[in-house]
Amino acid sequence: MLPNMSLIQKSFRRLHYPVDIIAQCVSWYLAYSLSLRNLEEMMAERGIIVDHSTLHRWVIRMVPRLDRAFRRCKRTVGRRWRMDETSIKVKGEWKYLYRAVDTDGQTIDFLLTAKRDAAAALRFFRKAMRHHGEPEVVTIDKSGANTAALTILNAGKSADGSSRVRQSKHLNNWWNRITEISSAGYGPCWDSNHFGERRRYRLALS
Repeated sequence: MLPNMSLIQKSFRRLHYPVDIIAQCVSWYLAYSLSLRNLEEMMAERGIIVDHSTLHRWVIRMVPRLDRAFRRCKRTVGRRWRMDETSIKVKGEWKYLYRAVDTDGQTIDFLLTAKRDAAAALRFFRKAMRHHGEPEVVTIDKSGANTAALTILNAGKSADGSSRVRQSKHLNNWWNRITEISSAGYGPCWDSNHFGERRRYRLALS
């Protein structure tokens, strides 16, 4: 899946490389577990000399624009959400990744935070609801922080207008399976409708 060429042209004042080269480099970097130097060597093998710092500039410039474009094209998510959080290492430091999917496994939203508490959970839910509206049901684990965040969001609402909260460790085992497979080195295993999400998560705090 290559980024839209017109999107690339709008992202840079002057292009020193053809737009299809930029598109290919950015898509490979996001889709696969490649370092910038890996990508630099791959392009050199194909007769294209581009420095890893230039590749990094392309990725940093393109990722926010691609994210906005994907959101516009993304199909509507379901109103029954499954939410959980886990820890990942970003630039040598442990961060917390909040993520939710609907019952079809489609990604709703994600958020990287420095802390794992009610304030972080509240930030995540407000961000997700700003883009997708309020869910009918939210399934979470036994986390008191997540419960507290949803209690704040439901405060003052009628029973019909509030999101129903379900707590079930079993329904959120999808997150543990994804983390175990990814950590074992089997490569990206996120939803097919959002390629390279693991890379996007890490870039979000770059």
